[in-house]
Amino acid sequence: MQPSRAAAASRARDILATAPADMPVAIAWRHPHAGEGSVCAAGADEDLLAAAWQALRDVPPDRQSGACVQRALRGDVRIAVASGTGGEPAPLHVSWSRLAADSLLTAIDALATEGDISALRRSERLQQALYEIADLAGSSLEMHEVLARIHAVVGGLTTAENFYIVSYDDLGETLRFLYFADERDPWTADPEQLLHVSDLPNSLTIALLRAGVPMMGSSAQLRALHDVKEGDVRHGPESADWLGVPLRRDGRVCGAIVVQSYDVPQRYSQEDRALLEFVAQHILTALDRKQAQAELERRVDSRTLELQEANIGLQAQIAERGRAERLQRALYRISELSVAAGSIERFYADVHGIVGELLYAANFYIAMLSPDGQRLEFPYSVDERDAPRRPRARANGLTEYVIESGAPLLARRANIEKLEASGRLQSRGTHAQSWLGVPLHRDGRTVGAIAVQSYAEQIGFAPSDQTLLTFVAHHIDIALERKRAQEALKAAHTELEFRVDARTRELEEANRELRAQIGERVRAQQRLVHQARHDPLTGLPNRVQLLERLNTALASSESRQEPFAVLFLDLDRFKLVNDSAGHTAGDAMLVEIAQRISALLGPQDMAARLGGDEFAVVLGGVDDPGDADAMAAALLETLSRPMWVAGRELYPSASIGIALSHPGADAGGLLRDADAAMYRAKACGRDRSERFDEAMRAEATRLLDLEADLRRAILQDAFEPYFQPIVRLADGVVIGHEALLRWRHELHGMLHPSEFIGVGEDTGLIEQVDWLMYRKVIGMMASRYPTGYVSINVSPRHFRAGDFAERLLQLVDDAGADATRLRIEITEVALLDDAPRALRMLNTLRERGVLAMLDDFGTGFSALSYLHRFPIRALKIDQSFVQGLGSDLHAESLALVRAILALAATLGIDAVAEGIETQAQRDMLGELGCQYGQGYLYGRPAPP
Repeated sequence: MQPSRAAAASRARDILATAPADMPVAIAWRHPHAGEGSVCAAGADEDLLAAAWQALRDVPPDRQSGACVQRALRGDVRIAVASGTGGEPAPLHVSWSRLAADSLLTAIDALATEGDISALRRSERLQQALYEIADLAGSSLEMHEVLARIHAVVGGLTTAENFYIVSYDDLGETLRFLYFADERDPWTADPEQLLHVSDLPNSLTIALLRAGVPMMGSSAQLRALHDVKEGDVRHGPESADWLGVPLRRDGRVCGAIVVQSYDVPQRYSQEDRALLEFVAQHILTALDRKQAQAELERRVDSRTLELQEANIGLQAQIAERGRAERLQRALYRISELSVAAGSIERFYADVHGIVGELLYAANFYIAMLSPDGQRLEFPYSVDERDAPRRPRARANGLTEYVIESGAPLLARRANIEKLEASGRLQSRGTHAQSWLGVPLHRDGRTVGAIAVQSYAEQIGFAPSDQTLLTFVAHHIDIALERKRAQEALKAAHTELEFRVDARTRELEEANRELRAQIGERVRAQQRLVHQARHDPLTGLPNRVQLLERLNTALASSESRQEPFAVLFLDLDRFKLVNDSAGHTAGDAMLVEIAQRISALLGPQDMAARLGGDEFAVVLGGVDDPGDADAMAAALLETLSRPMWVAGRELYPSASIGIALSHPGADAGGLLRDADAAMYRAKACGRDRSERFDEAMRAEATRLLDLEADLRRAILQDAFEPYFQPIVRLADGVVIGHEALLRWRHELHGMLHPSEFIGVGEDTGLIEQVDWLMYRKVIGMMASRYPTGYVSINVSPRHFRAGDFAERLLQLVDDAGADATRLRIEITEVALLDDAPRALRMLNTLRERGVLAMLDDFGTGFSALSYLHRFPIRALKIDQSFVQGLGSDLHAESLALVRAILALAATLGIDAVAEGIETQAQRDMLGELGCQYGQGYLYGRPAPP
């Protein structure tokens, strides 16, 4: 902050007051920020002041004026002190004038320094506040706790004992008080209560939301300024000073933040207003993130519940279908038994087995009335507890109750006891907990009953069991009648034909039902086949059908010379759509993309979705490669047209790779070639197409050979560590080494990681290489080589494995090495991929003395949040910043390096500069306060 004109004038008057008595003095100054100004003693005239101004403009003083002028200069700051002498100036006057000029120059510089210190302190408080707000947005705290802590943060920046936050819907003119804290107003806000603007007449808050600009002043002043009627007591006490700023989202007012003071007028300044406006937008961002997090959790819970309910329904359908199939089989078997040859005893036993497959039938019997109707006979009986039932006189048991009523009976123990209490029946044998019996009929008369029972309370029968048993009883009737009809075949021939006809109709009905079920199964199979060959989201063919089409086209090409082309299409920055607008919007965008692609296809063409945001197009009859290029250009043009998805206007683009069919090609190879061409299109700037050529094929072959060589090298352990020293810049003493990977190739000699790391990452082989490297480095540490600590580079892949820390520490223990000499170098991606897991691993390693260094700092997110959360011991400043020192990018690199070193000093962690190659770079880093470094200036990586 620069000194003001008034402050400079005040310092000048203070100095003027020290002038010798009766000495006429005029002081003038010019400052780039404080401007121009002057002060005069009581006895100074206009000529004296003019002499001072002339001195500021480098105009020599008029000798006849008799003025003595002393100047003080520093950069653009100029001070002139003119004193009237009326002759030769006295030494005292000259000394005082020179001292006054120097003192005023120093005073103005001091004002500037004080302002800079004050501004720096305010910036630090603001930075800390923004960090706390951002940290709250990602915390697991409830919304009311988050808002309360935001209140505390704002209170650390300005007076905010009386503070509230409102959200606003300008379309519906509704608002909610998300948070409300007030010393005098007893009103309690409900964040879920939706208020209309008409509910708050004469409210300054409504005036603020509608005006959309900050408002500051007393309640009375603001009401007069914004045409708001006298305050309503419902809106709280009158404020001596009131400050409110709007919250804006996409240019529209979506809420406000208000602070107020009841006892101190003009409590808030324009600086407070600007500060609150700046902090307000960060608060809005934090609230949006917190609300989005809550909404996502709600949607996940809702979707989980829907899936659970759908699963329950599906399981019920499966169970019901299985039961229906079992019932159908049982009915067929019963039907077959009714016409099959065999004894009636065998028939009863088979019926019991069939019933036992459909319901609980461990206790099952059939009872029949004797021809005279006075006795009860049991032609079949199986029971877990009672002895086989013998014929007995007709009484008032459960079986007789069913026979006399001619209707089924389904009863639990309580119902049976009620019937017994009424005297209508009396149980015999072991008491059943659940009993089911249905009557057997002949010629319209009840002649017997069939029954099942359960002695366990947890086993009961349902109405569906009653229906099933009734049907079984009906077939038993038919079977019994058939047996009697066989004894009198001639006499009952007509009746037998009738029964055969009835049975035939029943079988036809059963067959029709069976054919319907078979048709439904065929349709279900067809649907499954379609789903297996098509993408469920877009309806396009999937990879399976695409490969079939390619194989067919290749076979056709070999016999009929019909060339074709394959276009591999990948959307650019599609992940950004999913992250910002959500996966639902991303799915809608994919459907629209599929429709646009399909609209361009001819009758010989085919489009397929391979997964994610990847599509493939097969173009038939492509004689000229230019035809494939033209189709790719048409696809890019139609995809570039804007589309509206989830209320947002999106401008999609894609990268397309083209592969042409050729003799000896296979479906997988063509897709791979088109995919490689697509990646070249992305590397060349996206939103374009590239055709696969022999150079790409040669590169693909080289990478394939390199992968095979890499696998052999792993088996042969052909990797060696090279060590580069890390030194203390102050005296050049080596404090540690970084272990760097080298591959001693059997044909190409020593290879750097840049020549094979890509293949290793793509194939996952780099993890095996790393562990071979770690074992060698830790083994050398055990022999106390090299000196100091040793750092190893750890890929983010290792942090995805849950046992990385334990496995690394086991290597240290097996080698007998000192764990405190080992450090790991990680990148920001490793920390942010899975933050909880990364934190656990780093803490496990730190407990054993293995410290972490953050590599390539400054090239990634460089966020304060993870530096604060994770136990990082040192930052390694990326060599691109160090190499920029003293080059065309010196100013930018210097600012970045200075900021990184200041951050490291603030957090109390070390900083190591990478890539130091010149003494000039080392000197600049030393002046900036960097303690450690490495680079070719101190030594190249070398074998042990």
